[in-house]
Amino acid sequence: MDSELEKALEEKYAAIDQDVDAHLEGLLHSKPLNYWDYIQTDALLSLQVQRTVFPDEKVFIMYHQISELLFKMILSEIEQIAEHKALTTAIFTDKIMRISRYFDVLTSSFSIMKDGMDVAQYNKFRKTLTPGSGFQSAQYRKIEFASTELTNLIDNRFRDTIDRNSSYENAFEHLYWQAAGKDYKTGKKTYTLKTFEARYKAEFIRFTKFYYQNNLWCKFKGLPEADQKNADLIKAMRHYDYTVNIKWVMAHYTTANHYLNIGGHTAEATGGSEWVKYMHPKYQKRIFFPDLWTEEELAHWGHDV
Repeated sequence: MDSELEKALEEKYAAIDQDVDAHLEGLLHSKPLNYWDYIQTDALLSLQVQRTVFPDEKVFIMYHQISELLFKMILSEIEQIAEHKALTTAIFTDKIMRISRYFDVLTSSFSIMKDGMDVAQYNKFRKTLTPGSGFQSAQYRKIEFASTELTNLIDNRFRDTIDRNSSYENAFEHLYWQAAGKDYKTGKKTYTLKTFEARYKAEFIRFTKFYYQNNLWCKFKGLPEADQKNADLIKAMRHYDYTVNIKWVMAHYTTANHYLNIGGHTAEATGGSEWVKYMHPKYQKRIFFPDLWTEEELAHWGHDV
């Protein structure tokens, strides 16, 4: 063995109080790596469990599973920004553009859903999926929490009443996506929303406490003043904001409308969510980085798209 390599291995395992010889002997007995075991192909391909006999339900399942994998990739990139100890504009810009490219894939991939499923099949098998709903994607909610301050995710009707000093509990009850499953006059929540909160609410609150000062918008504002004026970084931040909150959302909206607007009547989504109220950007004006947009751009956010 090369002496420098041997020394490096000894230093690596000494740092964690491990015997390098034991690890080398373990390597001697290990099996060679192959693609299917590394990627866990068999496990991955066994996860498509249909609830109906319609072939296009498989498309629906796999599409959403692929989306969740992309969401996980996005969260990994955001986490690296949040935890970076010496963040530079070059690193920040590179990570933001990576995230945007993942969302570009998500946006363009909606054609698979829009043009890749039989409408008649979808409108039959979707009834079997009730009360489950794509609204219940916890990873997407985490992406939002990790991208901006919680106040920018408040339902537009209540945004002036909640600030950074509001409790997490109060802010959570007024997040924009609550409009998909909550009657604010009575406080009554749909079963879809109640089960979603039962599964994830405590986890979301823990998550938002970390990202209170570590979300992308806060990390940007924590950069030196000169870095906050970096043209490439600003361009990347605006691109990400627009890609997520206009392009991706509208691709989702258009696809949903393709299947749920039947004979001029807008049907409920699976789970009974009032999807138009919380999905279309012109209603909620979800904007991650508001100070990077002009007053005119903010006023017309989500219009003419």
